[in-house]
Amino acid sequence: MIGPEDVPYLPRGVRVHRDRVRDAWVLLAPERAITLDAIGHAILSEIDGARSFGEITAALAAKYNAPAEDIAKDSAGFLGALQDRRFLEVMP
Repeated sequence: MIGPEDVPYLPRGVRVHRDRVRDAWVLLAPERAITLDAIGHAILSEIDGARSFGEITAALAAKYNAPAEDIAKDSAGFLGALQDRRFLEVMP
């Protein structure tokens, strides 16, 4: 589980890309791809490898005028699944 002080980042070879053919955002990794919905794209757009998970969720909560606790819970689940599939890494 990702904690508020952890810093998530996309590892080498993983990137968010706009697929013009599908007209969708995708998360690309070597020989793998995941189509992102608007929420997944919003979360990944905030990941810069410098800000902590707590800072990212606070920024999303302010941007979308949503409760920070709900944002943190949903984001942690999404990022945890990406981490399990090696699309994301975390610096403690």
